[in-house]
Amino acid sequence: MSTEGVEIFIPGKFQAQATPEPVKLADNKLELLAPAKNADYGIEAIRHGADAVYIGAPAFGARHTAGNSIADIARLCEFAHRYHAQVFVTVNTIMFDSELEQARQLIWDVYEAGADAIIVQDLGLLEMELPPIALHASTQMDNRVPAKVAFLEHVGFSQAVLARELSLSQIRDVAAETNLRLEFFIHGALCVAFSGQCYISEAYTDNRSANRGECSQQCRMPGNLKTRQGETIATNEHMLSLKDNNQTENLEALIDAGIRSFKIEGRLKDLSYVKNVTAHYRQQLDAIIARRPEFESASHGRCSYSFVPDPDKSFNRGKTDYFVHERKPEIADFRTPKYLGVEVGKVSKIAKDHIVVDSNVEFHNGDGLGFFARNYEKARLSDDKLTGFRVNRAEGKQLYLKSIPEELRVGVTLYRNHDQEFEMLLAKESAERLVTVDFALEETPAGLSLFAADRHGHSVTVSADFEKQQANDVARNCEGLKKNLGKLGNTDFMLGKVNVGNAGGVFAPASIINGLRRDAIEALSKARIDGYQRPTPWERDDSVRYPQKSMTYLANVANQKAKDFFTRHGVVSIRDAYEVRPVKGDAPLMITKHCIRYSYNMCPKEVPGIKAEPLEMELGGKQFKLVFDCHKCEMLVVG
Repeated sequence: MSTEGVEIFIPGKFQAQATPEPVKLADNKLELLAPAKNADYGIEAIRHGADAVYIGAPAFGARHTAGNSIADIARLCEFAHRYHAQVFVTVNTIMFDSELEQARQLIWDVYEAGADAIIVQDLGLLEMELPPIALHASTQMDNRVPAKVAFLEHVGFSQAVLARELSLSQIRDVAAETNLRLEFFIHGALCVAFSGQCYISEAYTDNRSANRGECSQQCRMPGNLKTRQGETIATNEHMLSLKDNNQTENLEALIDAGIRSFKIEGRLKDLSYVKNVTAHYRQQLDAIIARRPEFESASHGRCSYSFVPDPDKSFNRGKTDYFVHERKPEIADFRTPKYLGVEVGKVSKIAKDHIVVDSNVEFHNGDGLGFFARNYEKARLSDDKLTGFRVNRAEGKQLYLKSIPEELRVGVTLYRNHDQEFEMLLAKESAERLVTVDFALEETPAGLSLFAADRHGHSVTVSADFEKQQANDVARNCEGLKKNLGKLGNTDFMLGKVNVGNAGGVFAPASIINGLRRDAIEALSKARIDGYQRPTPWERDDSVRYPQKSMTYLANVANQKAKDFFTRHGVVSIRDAYEVRPVKGDAPLMITKHCIRYSYNMCPKEVPGIKAEPLEMELGGKQFKLVFDCHKCEMLVVG
């Protein structure tokens, strides 16, 4: 058998690679973007349906503890590109002058490792010699104004992560002003502040800047709320702790508004979360694509799962679609910032070593259950607390525990925050992703040839010479040929169409057909890898003017290169970032669309006749004034 002279068709094979022409990204491709704590998590995200993953570089990532080696990024890229999935690397902190050269070299290392794009916040990097890698604008840039996003397109960005707070109408307004691919968070934790507009951590926790990847998450702490006159409104409540984002019901509306990349938060979450949530949204997007053939997935391959995806069974703080459909109540859960879980029933009996639960769900040995120590549903009480226990043995609704929590009472609502059976499924190999291959077998003068093609424009032909014999039973021979060609085993492919043509009359030993199949799959795999093209940077127009002429500390300009960049684009007044020169006196340390007045039914727009009372909040032992910009419908936390 010989595979010399294999014919391989590679789309774009003869395009110049040294200085690629900028390409406008196709706007019909829908991209599911999943988090990767490390390379292994990223590989599993792709197996479970991600079209792209985002992963931290060795430094300068907005999740300081989620950095990765260049070798691991290269390993992830190699796997991703087998499915024409992409890898985006986060280099999305602001940087000091002394760090820029290290960051520049790191970006070159990331590019040479095969990464498809870098996600950045600091525009000082654009003043340096960077490789020809696509640039994505981090949500830390506070991308919520159409003019700002349009500017980013002009200076070379191909994708922008929009602010989580935007509504559908605001997203449409942005999409109308730019050709950038627009990315939007669809699941996971919500920062209460506009991203890039929070300085509480930097101000009060020993220089742990959210803009430099080290947020201390003070917003998740309990606090007290009072009027300026000292009247207590709330005590020991998590007033800034939002529920988690879940846009399952809004995906199609987001598509119609202009979103093309759907981002899952969670570079610090565990592997079962990544598998489960990625699989859930893969199924949701596939269902939309099946109904609307004008759209297609941004990568190749179909996924199958050994479990039924259910995002409610992975870590979440409850769910909200935030401001996608404008402001609404209950976007926060003031009771707890922890994973509450799914309500499963009420305690109906407490015995010495077990409890009985009035429930319709099936319990498992090892389940984790939680409850509030007092009935939070009836009143907000300062001594309420979320506590929990593990089930040693489940016998129907009778649950045996190692010890009965003393706070547990008959009538208490239970929540399951660890489904042991579900987690055990996810701990195993839980997904398979395969690319469809079609075969055509043809008789040649000296033997047989096998044509193999995926459905994305890649095809190969291999041949084998042998002493041919006529088949005694053509129909039976055809079935045997198809059966052998379908033995794709441990490959990235699944069988599509098989055409045996005139080869059905040729009897060939199984070893010949198996060899043709192996050679064709090997050659097709190579053709797919060789045919993969990384996205290229867009053209850059340095004549465009920035939408503002002056910048406060809220612009997060931390180095001279960033100042040079903005000066060249028409900005005449630039203040240093808070991390470089903290603001003295009262200053907004957080800008948020979450409004405490609204949450406590004290909004003068919503409640006729109510007085617009100034408020103060104590959080983590620190005092803050709450300033309400009712015109913008925003709240400023001032310290």
